[in-house]
Amino acid sequence: MSRRKTRPLQTEGRQEDVIEAKESGPTRFPWPPVIALIAGVSAYLLGLLFTPLSLLPPSYAPVLKAFGWLLIGGGIALDTLAMITLRRGKTTVSPIHSSARLVTNGPYAISRNPIYLGNTLILIGLGFALNNFWFPLLAVIAAYAVTKLQIVPEEKHLAARFGKGWRQYSKRVSRWF
Repeated sequence: MSRRKTRPLQTEGRQEDVIEAKESGPTRFPWPPVIALIAGVSAYLLGLLFTPLSLLPPSYAPVLKAFGWLLIGGGIALDTLAMITLRRGKTTVSPIHSSARLVTNGPYAISRNPIYLGNTLILIGLGFALNNFWFPLLAVIAAYAVTKLQIVPEEKHLAARFGKGWRQYSKRVSRWF
């Protein structure tokens, strides 16, 4: 068993040993993109193999498609803006690495998880654009899985790392929206 390097971190007036940033991420596996990919591919295949589980009758297809593309565009824009905000805040975008700073501006002022929210909007948008109800259905399941496998450990990590600052932020801004 290898030893991990630690460095002291000042949190609310007491010293804690915190594993170095590259080794102390909230999880060891990048769950969110993998879950989104699995949900998207599964929804597409389910639509091909069984039934697309249409959202509305075909006469509404142009409206659904337009709405879907708006959701997809909004999800991509939210993801991009959130990643730019993290980069400007000089912290990682990776879900497996430790955060160097607590970012609370930009899209993080309205959602603690705008990247995961953006991924979910993309999946839901694909459902409307393709008139395939499997996408929104699996998007909800994927959001639940991301919450359990990534967000909860990430929040524990941020609470330990940023203490009072994290607690104040988490009271002010909701987990998803």
